[in-house]
Amino acid sequence: MTQAHNFAIELQEIDKRFGAVHANNSIDLQVPAGTIHGIIGENGAGKSTLMSIIYGFYQPDSGLMIVSGRKYHPTNSQEAIAAGIGMVHQHFMLVDTFTALENIILGAETHWQLKESLSSARKKLHQLAKDYGLEVPLDTPVGELPVGIQQRVEILKALYRNANILILDEPTGVLTPQEADHLFVILDKLRAQGTTVIIITHKLREVLAITDNISVMRQGEMVAHVETAHTNKEELAELMVGRKVRLKVDKAPAIPSQERIKVVDLCFTDKSGVERVKHVNFSVRAGEVVGIAGVSGNGQSEILSLLSGMISPTSGEVFLNDHVINTDHQLDPQQIRNIGVGHIPEDRHKQGLINKFDAQEAYILGYHNLPKYNKGLLQNKQAIAQLCLESMKKWDVRPNDIHLKTANFSGGNQQKLVIAREMEENPEVLLVGQPTRGVDIGAIEYIHQQIIASRDAGKAVLLVSVELDEILTLADRILVMFDGAIVGEVSADKADEKTLGLMMANIVPDHIKQEQGE
Repeated sequence: MTQAHNFAIELQEIDKRFGAVHANNSIDLQVPAGTIHGIIGENGAGKSTLMSIIYGFYQPDSGLMIVSGRKYHPTNSQEAIAAGIGMVHQHFMLVDTFTALENIILGAETHWQLKESLSSARKKLHQLAKDYGLEVPLDTPVGELPVGIQQRVEILKALYRNANILILDEPTGVLTPQEADHLFVILDKLRAQGTTVIIITHKLREVLAITDNISVMRQGEMVAHVETAHTNKEELAELMVGRKVRLKVDKAPAIPSQERIKVVDLCFTDKSGVERVKHVNFSVRAGEVVGIAGVSGNGQSEILSLLSGMISPTSGEVFLNDHVINTDHQLDPQQIRNIGVGHIPEDRHKQGLINKFDAQEAYILGYHNLPKYNKGLLQNKQAIAQLCLESMKKWDVRPNDIHLKTANFSGGNQQKLVIAREMEENPEVLLVGQPTRGVDIGAIEYIHQQIIASRDAGKAVLLVSVELDEILTLADRILVMFDGAIVGEVSADKADEKTLGLMMANIVPDHIKQEQGE
């Protein structure tokens, strides 16, 4: 066993409870200095709690932490920063109206005069950028920077505070594959210069691509430590879930038939006057899955909102299950449901659930007027309870408690409840937004199987996902959006992450242009 002083971080029997929830159960962890260490696990496995303890947001109930050979027990993040620990959160902690430079020095000014602080910081940051390939336009407001550059600002912010241990929480969630690859180059340079990096992620391909070692958590416990070179996706998935998992859904070639969705020259301008959807044209036929890929914020969300009746087009037309939607003829979400369209929204909290409702109320939301849920003028409570319970069992919504408030289910189980509600109504057209966001790897397997089963039953499925693995697994045809427009289409059997990643950055490879007849 390596001596303790060669570990950047060493945790011994770290324990943390939140009421009845045992979030971290006697956790042991050793992270060798100057390495990239992955921590993976399903939702609720305890990863974020553990990182929050290391970063001083929470204090452990018991256990010992050693950082760079010294006992360590921070009571806040400032003490973690002083100990050389930096953290880049999944949702960036930046002020949009401040420049990159102002964001980086915020709270770490070196002089009572701001001008002096900015001047000395600029010199240090130029050197850091040169050393690690972290070029950032320092005088540009952060809100105007692409997300990949914003992430660099966050990394620079930590390095500027002399972090030699860097924790990254889901660092590639908002990046194109090419931006992710560039991030890995940066992390490689940090490792070469002696910085220790800890990555929390659910993306097995990425954790295998960049780390030296991987620790696996399950249900609050640390269940395995493996060398990255000696493991694979299948083993890691099994360690995370506790059983074998099929990572790729089996599917026969699609047999598309009649057109169910046809979008013609569709445009949408928001209340601020920003054109979010620009002259979009595409179709989806019964018996196929059409995926829309793109970095979040490039118009995909608005496409789903337009098709589901949540917003109205500025111009253009949509033909949906033989019904027309345009500026003269608009349908609201209830009318859209009534014509055989199911909608799994991207944001289950804002659009899919009411947290104060219990599970059985949430399960009939939007379908509460159907005859099967009513008896005369009154709701049929017995039928609602029975049908909800059957669906919860089928979709493995845990716990199987129809009276539990939806707010008290985990994110993954909330998502399964929403998907069950929409898919059990057997719609002709299925609009699917981020179907496995926040869902455990075991549940992903089942959701993917059900989406393909819907396709094979002759349903038209439009899928929006930021997970390229998901798009490549499920879609038969893939549309790529950039800045509100569709920049290209590629058949799934000819698609790969590199091609899609380039298109997501508005670079259409020549062979795709030739296919499109450009």
